[in-house]
Amino acid sequence: MPHQNPALRVLSVIPPMTQLNTPYPSTAYLTGFLRSRGVAAVQEDLALALMLKLFSREGLLALRTCVQAIAVSQRAPLVQGFDDAFARYLSTITPTIAFLQGRDSTLAHRICTRQFLPEGPRFRSLDVYVDDDGGDPLAWAFGALGLQDRARHLATLYLNDLADVLREAVDPRFEFVRYAESLATSQPTFEPLAAALAAPPNLVDLTLRDLTLAAIERHAPTLVLISVPFPGAVYAAFRIAQTIKATHPQITVALGGGFVNTELRELTEPRVFDYFDFVTLDAGERPLLALLEHLGGKRSRQRLVRSFVRTDEGLVKYINFAEPDVAFAEVGTPTWDGLPLDRYLSLLDMLNPMNRLWSDGRWNKLTVAHGCYWKKCSFCDVSLDYISRYEGASATLLVDRIEAIVQETGQTGFHFVDEAAPPKALKGLAAELQARHLDISWWGNIRFEKTFTPELCQQLADSGCIAISGGLEVASDRLLNLMKKGVSVEQVARVTRSFTDAGVLVHAYLMYGFPTQTVQDTVDALEYVRQLFEQGCIQSGFFHRFACTVHSPVGKSPADYGVTLRPLPPVSFAQNDVGFFDPTGVDHDVLGVGLKKAIYNFMHGIGLEEDVRSWFNVKVPKTTVNRQRIAKALAAPY
Repeated sequence: MPHQNPALRVLSVIPPMTQLNTPYPSTAYLTGFLRSRGVAAVQEDLALALMLKLFSREGLLALRTCVQAIAVSQRAPLVQGFDDAFARYLSTITPTIAFLQGRDSTLAHRICTRQFLPEGPRFRSLDVYVDDDGGDPLAWAFGALGLQDRARHLATLYLNDLADVLREAVDPRFEFVRYAESLATSQPTFEPLAAALAAPPNLVDLTLRDLTLAAIERHAPTLVLISVPFPGAVYAAFRIAQTIKATHPQITVALGGGFVNTELRELTEPRVFDYFDFVTLDAGERPLLALLEHLGGKRSRQRLVRSFVRTDEGLVKYINFAEPDVAFAEVGTPTWDGLPLDRYLSLLDMLNPMNRLWSDGRWNKLTVAHGCYWKKCSFCDVSLDYISRYEGASATLLVDRIEAIVQETGQTGFHFVDEAAPPKALKGLAAELQARHLDISWWGNIRFEKTFTPELCQQLADSGCIAISGGLEVASDRLLNLMKKGVSVEQVARVTRSFTDAGVLVHAYLMYGFPTQTVQDTVDALEYVRQLFEQGCIQSGFFHRFACTVHSPVGKSPADYGVTLRPLPPVSFAQNDVGFFDPTGVDHDVLGVGLKKAIYNFMHGIGLEEDVRSWFNVKVPKTTVNRQRIAKALAAPY
């Protein structure tokens, strides 16, 4: 263990916006690792802090000031509605936030009267649920006893209305998740982000500035790590760094995280280093140790690991001194110490019981293994470290970590955030949990492979598994083979049904627009999906539009998939998605509307007997899939 400079103090920051129901795990991992190495390390969730500040009495008063600066004739109806009902918003915001944080459950009775909260345009979505007799529009979703769930859904609509007002009156880029992501997603140049950062700060910017300065004052760090998982957290991350550099230029600021690892690998833009001193790639443990030694005067800059810097000549240089990564078994146990676990909000956007897991509940996020044991899928970034470097840990060590986290947080819910949790590792984990009589609830992502036998599915359920998600992608054996998924539609049916029979909810990731996918492929895929719902194999699903990335097999070898890539512009900043020419010429956007409409209804048990052609607004061919294909597959020997 390298001896660290005791004067070094590291603050890891979650920038807006990531998640509001539970901490994004990157800072928990980094803080736990650094403390295991004797480093003074703390963490802050500025995403949650920003949301709670904006959606408070103080925040709404500031928002109304912004609204009143807009001429009445120029206000959108939504904004004027907020101004008209301001007294009700001001009186309800504090108790509603407390309710969503689980601190005032009795408020559910008042919320469910539909007389307590002011109702803006977001509440119109409830109109689609009103039955023919004019009855309770939410009864179908929550039943007679779902008081808390009804209230959380109504309170979430209320917050979404307020977010819409903020977007209209203050910052058109504001979102709870995808905040200003267009400034960063696959942006070849820094210009759009630079222009936004140079603009006069708005209410959101000023609030984030105050929160950043308060965090710096609280912790007095010498090094700030800003972990950016998604494009929707980039703008705020740069605003945080901008504030630190303007007020505390002596503090070192470093940038890392999933977005950086994926999109900034070709970084040559010097202006990034007006905000950040270092930008690191891939797993952060080894680059951090090298950076700490450098800052402590024990390592030259030339011996940094996987780090971008700006040279004295003003050029960007990538330095990667060859050192082995820290073993997954040695990264330590993540810690949530310092994060306000009682202040996260259980939102209920989606009524589907599987989809809601992403935004509802305080989950401890943990990784069963580093990387993906399969790492062959054609659409995936299999060439990057977070996929390609597979490394596991023993079941004993994993359950030790789980016990430590439960002891620290008092929470027994776990979300295993692996790309695809290995079945062998899950089997060992389940056995160890059972041997220790440790009761937890957990869910995660898997591959629907035949290793998940009915017996293993039951064992996982007995160990606390409540839900799993997995990639069915394009439900077509031809395309699954082209994707190198290593599964068939019939195999997926048997595995998912085994999980369902064990009482585990199943969510299927679905895809459309894959290279060479025809209209017939799309119609057939939807018929397979219809049958999977009909047979009780899956309870939830979502269709994503395929995006070709530069780091995937399709992006690296497009000819193998029958497509050609569109020319890429010169890149100095972000690069990920790349357009391509598909000779089939299919209008996937038009088909996507029908796919999403169909799956929304399937999740609610609607239209499962309909011909799948009825979901499309354009003429499509009849399916070639036998309507009993999945039923027959389930009846066959396993």
